[in-house]
Amino acid sequence: MYASDTYPNLPDPMVQPEFYYSVTIKRGLAWVIDAVLILALVVPIVVMTLFVALWFLPLLFFVVGFIYRVSTITGRSATWGMRIMSIEFRDSRGEHFDFSQAFMHTLGYTVSMSVFPLQLISIAMMFLTERGQGLTDMLLGTVAINRRA
Repeated sequence: MYASDTYPNLPDPMVQPEFYYSVTIKRGLAWVIDAVLILALVVPIVVMTLFVALWFLPLLFFVVGFIYRVSTITGRSATWGMRIMSIEFRDSRGEHFDFSQAFMHTLGYTVSMSVFPLQLISIAMMFLTERGQGLTDMLLGTVAINRRA
């Protein structure tokens, strides 16, 4: 069922391509859904602070997004957007993320989003690698796959 020299505990994209089919596009759509959900969490904070939070809105969006991503990925190895798109993260052992893996993956994502060339490289890697892994995925040995039906 699982075979590969580099990732022996993950589905092999040559033998089981269904695990990787359209995952890159689904990750993009999940990102849009997650951005909307994060915005929905930020707006009440801005209102409750009598709009003072608008002065540091990028920082607020960053902090709320970081907490959202770590907490949802820790829970079921996927953000809510990823769950809607039926994809999830797996580590190199083929297991769901724990808190430290979710934190490190979110940190890597945040760094790559902060440095635009890194984000471009990551997106290109998702389209060009056989498992659709981005830069953070490659560094951590993680992968996003379609959930089992």
